[in-house]
Amino acid sequence: MKLAEEARRIVAQVIAWKEPVGGLNNVVWVAAGGSNGGNYPAQYFMEHEATQLMSHAYTSNEFVHATPKFVGQDTLAVVVSMRGTPETIEAARVANELGAATVAVYVDESALTEVCDLAIKYDSLAVDESDMGRTNSAVVLALAMELVQQTEGYDHYDKAMPAFDLIEPIYRKAFEYCQPLAREWALQNSDRPTVNVMGSGPAFGAAYVFSICNVQEMLQIDSVTTNCCEFFHGPFEILDKRTSVFLLMGVGRSRANDERALDFLNTYGGRRVYVLDGKELGLNDLDDAVSEYFNHLIFSPILNNVYMRALSAVTHKDYMTRRYMWKVQY
Repeated sequence: MKLAEEARRIVAQVIAWKEPVGGLNNVVWVAAGGSNGGNYPAQYFMEHEATQLMSHAYTSNEFVHATPKFVGQDTLAVVVSMRGTPETIEAARVANELGAATVAVYVDESALTEVCDLAIKYDSLAVDESDMGRTNSAVVLALAMELVQQTEGYDHYDKAMPAFDLIEPIYRKAFEYCQPLAREWALQNSDRPTVNVMGSGPAFGAAYVFSICNVQEMLQIDSVTTNCCEFFHGPFEILDKRTSVFLLMGVGRSRANDERALDFLNTYGGRRVYVLDGKELGLNDLDDAVSEYFNHLIFSPILNNVYMRALSAVTHKDYMTRRYMWKVQY
């Protein structure tokens, strides 16, 4: 079954469940780590398109220990984990106990899929054979679009849903295009102690995942994520000719913020300022009315599968090794 059809079916089922208790009024997107960052496109879309359904995103353990009071029978909890992270499973249990409908978004079946009412499988972006139009971010974005469409109507729904089928071919072209660029970037930045990653608007989630999962977790290199708007309110003081900066230039309404940051970086930064432009990656192949919501779906797999791997090769760090994760009690 195609992603759009699955999302439509699941959302319709949840809405029907919630009609007897006054309807669906809230949705929460819950996950940890890269999955949490991967929920960003859904939350961003809801913030900018929904006028009736309230949407919030939480990291799993915060949701467990500081559960929002509004979560209850009028709530849908979309809970994401590749293999069943313990705190994410617990978050699903908490949501269930409060009467929320729960949907597991997963790769491998686990206690999460047992706890949740419904489940939808996704393809891991880290696997070369995966369909990048069906990653965790794609699934939650499709659910978000269906939620808005089925509760109040989404003006560009007929343009947005077919776009999921275009993500995979766009990604494959971008994957080849970026190979030599990524190697050059890695060679120029392999000796830097910190990689500063910048983005804004719909691309900020991809910047965050690149920092915490790809650079810090996988390569054990220090990394900082900065919003391009917030760059001018403190962080730009670290900039000099030696500073390593990786800037995501998104498509959509927030691109002006990325361009402002780039002007400053070009004026005061050095050769280690690098720009990855969504227009060059093919995001402009999508309709202008919806393309901004798909930034993450292209940026994130390119960052993981091209740029992270290039830096791994140049620094001779095996990105499959960890110091603590899965090895010690935490």
